[in-house]
Amino acid sequence: MYQQHFGLREVPFSLTPDTSFFFSNARSQEALNTLLVAARGGEGFIKITGEVGTGKTLLCRKFIATLGENFVTAYIPNPYLEPRTLMLALADELEVTLARDVDQHQLLKSITYRLMELAGQGKQVLLCLDEAQAIPLQSLEALRLLTNLETEKRKLLQIVLFGQPELNRHLELDSIRQLAQRITFHYHLGPLTRDDMEYYLAHRLRVAGYGGARLFSRGAIGKLYAASGGIPRLVNIIANKALMLCYGEGRQQVSRRHVKLAAGDTPSGKRGGWRWPWLAGAGLTLLAAACGLTWALSK
Repeated sequence: MYQQHFGLREVPFSLTPDTSFFFSNARSQEALNTLLVAARGGEGFIKITGEVGTGKTLLCRKFIATLGENFVTAYIPNPYLEPRTLMLALADELEVTLARDVDQHQLLKSITYRLMELAGQGKQVLLCLDEAQAIPLQSLEALRLLTNLETEKRKLLQIVLFGQPELNRHLELDSIRQLAQRITFHYHLGPLTRDDMEYYLAHRLRVAGYGGARLFSRGAIGKLYAASGGIPRLVNIIANKALMLCYGEGRQQVSRRHVKLAAGDTPSGKRGGWRWPWLAGAGLTLLAAACGLTWALSK
């Protein structure tokens, strides 16, 4: 697409949670440190919350990649599962062999045996659940019961919940108060500050292979922060579209106008007083046609 034009090895603002692009600012590093300290301390439940697009999945992937060989991790990206199906998913992640018609008793017994086997090998087992705000309450209770399994020294299973703020409201319910009381470590991911966003842009461009002069003008950065609110996913979407516009015009620096057009074409972006959003969308559509480019609108 525009990589060769800007001297890039790869697209710098992809939405794929690639850990090589993990941005270690003060807040994300603090969140990662919280996870590592809690995991190594053997805590039963750990919770990370954040609004949509603040980087929870990327943090989860970075956390798993940072853990040493003494950890065994199970990752379930979509835990909207009733208790039995969730247990089956955990068994699959732990490579537990099950009979096709296994009953609930044998399922739990097999998982327990596997956890004890791994503990005997000196392994700590972590279950990471992304989008945890979607877990049914009955399944949350089933997870709590699993964390009752322990040796004299530590828990056989630790659970890390990554979810949107709605997860906190679920945990306030009286029916699962026992689980809420077991969450000893938690962290809330917020948006980037303006300064952090500027470093974030530079970091992702550097990882993607950019070695030139300032690619986003100061005006572009100011407009990008106003349009995205510092939400990393929106930053990526708008920055990517702005680079397309810049490339389509044959220019070497992204201007405020490029970002303004890109933000106008992004439904979730804050248009900041943009009076003719239809024109912004038309501008990108015409540019795509002129350059022979197509791209998907943001999710």
